[in-house]
Amino acid sequence: MVSNIIIGTLVNEDIEMAERKGVGHPDTICDQITEQVSIELCNYYLQEFGTIMHHNVDKALLIGGESQTAYNGGKITKPISLILAGRATHQVNDKIIPVEEIAVETAKKWLKKNIRHLDISKDIQINSKIGEGSTDLIELFNRFRKGEIPLANDTSFGAGYYPTTFLEDTIIKVENLLNSPSTKNRFPFIGEDIKVMGIRNHSENYFTIAIAMIDKYIIDLNDYVSKIKQIKEFLQTNLLFEDTTIYINTADDYNRESIYLTVTGTSAENGDDGQVGRGNRINGLITPYHPMSLEATSGKNPISHIGKIYNYFAMDLSCAIVENHFADEANVFIVSQIGKPINEPHLLHIKLKNIDTDKKRIEDLVKEKLNSISEYWKIIINQK
Repeated sequence: MVSNIIIGTLVNEDIEMAERKGVGHPDTICDQITEQVSIELCNYYLQEFGTIMHHNVDKALLIGGESQTAYNGGKITKPISLILAGRATHQVNDKIIPVEEIAVETAKKWLKKNIRHLDISKDIQINSKIGEGSTDLIELFNRFRKGEIPLANDTSFGAGYYPTTFLEDTIIKVENLLNSPSTKNRFPFIGEDIKVMGIRNHSENYFTIAIAMIDKYIIDLNDYVSKIKQIKEFLQTNLLFEDTTIYINTADDYNRESIYLTVTGTSAENGDDGQVGRGNRINGLITPYHPMSLEATSGKNPISHIGKIYNYFAMDLSCAIVENHFADEANVFIVSQIGKPINEPHLLHIKLKNIDTDKKRIEDLVKEKLNSISEYWKIIINQK
């Protein structure tokens, strides 16, 4: 019998839940790598041709490997497989663009930097299957090269909101803290695959955290239990707020000695798969209580793909409305029509709480932001 059932009105500010998948989660790995591949292609195109060429490298599938974990260190028995796909410009006049090489080397570089116990020479196999782009979409894109406003290459929407809540901010702080270099130096047994689920029930906050523990730093079951306790105490000390309960690795069964051990610090080593678009939205969170698009933004080109641009725009506009003190909270929804200029959305809907200005000032801000939307690519590829 389920007892934790709460029934309330549609707007219920006392109950909230949100989630963040850490840098080592298989879905986050796919998102981060495809986005980095897009950025590297943009930089290559700019360097070689002075402009960004058409591409959408927003497809990736991570197929989990197999491992044998053991106290004091186990081994990978079957490597992880990462398949990168999408479309990109492979040739301009007589110049051949090394798209596959850029994609694979970018993935290796990212993995080496972010998953510290993964041996990229033997623990993972990376394949790039990036093909040529659609002629129709390339034509929509080519306006950018002429200095004109790009045309939307899809009919899609973006959604954003501001500000984030205390719970959401804390979820990000928890994952960032556990994956920070200083924490890894202090607790080297913490892997990068960290998932944080937060719940606020009136004044109470609950955080359920899954942490991939690295087996070579664990002596036995008692040592594992002790290290989980150390992490919990560390979080309670550093987060410094009351009315909070922290749970770590709740699937562990100490009686059966079934615990969350990994060789590399990511669950991808043993059957946990990943895919682009199943993880965090662009604000680093998964927020069922706040607006979010299911569009996979990672890897899409930052010039004409409004599945990416409009989500950045919605977040940016909602933030600007609040920071200009026009309202206490803002939700922004924006939808395009394929083939129309990206600065001419089919609909832009803004929902505000405690409006503190006239409608004209908000409309002027919206127009100002729309006039600069064709420059968003600079912010995106500079990772700001």
